[in-house]
Amino acid sequence: MQTPPRGGTETILVAEDDGALREIAKTVLSMHGYTVIEAADGEEAVRKFRERQDEVRLLLMDLIMPKMDGKEACDEIRKIRPDVRVLFSTGYAPDHLRQKLQIEGPCHLIQKPASPVDLLRKVRSVLDGGN
Repeated sequence: MQTPPRGGTETILVAEDDGALREIAKTVLSMHGYTVIEAADGEEAVRKFRERQDEVRLLLMDLIMPKMDGKEACDEIRKIRPDVRVLFSTGYAPDHLRQKLQIEGPCHLIQKPASPVDLLRKVRSVLDGGN
């Protein structure tokens, strides 16, 4: 069994249209000390970020969502706060998506489905400024 990385106290905005995956992410992150703000799509993510932008330290965003996809939501959020850290989650090939979506700025990807330990490690790494 893998030992999970240390948790944190930061606030993470989780935008994921799959309710079960959103709940799993919320549960895993909350159990390790993080505060989680949930959004079911990109539009809701932008709205919730505007409401709590001073608290949010990381966006954990599904790339493919209805109404507004993760990249579009990220672009809108970066107009508000360009330095916000972003971790995109996707079931698609990362290199293909990076090219297709022309993601600019610091961008980190995690493949779905990710184990709880992998999610926690990647979240901690991005928050700490790593890859």
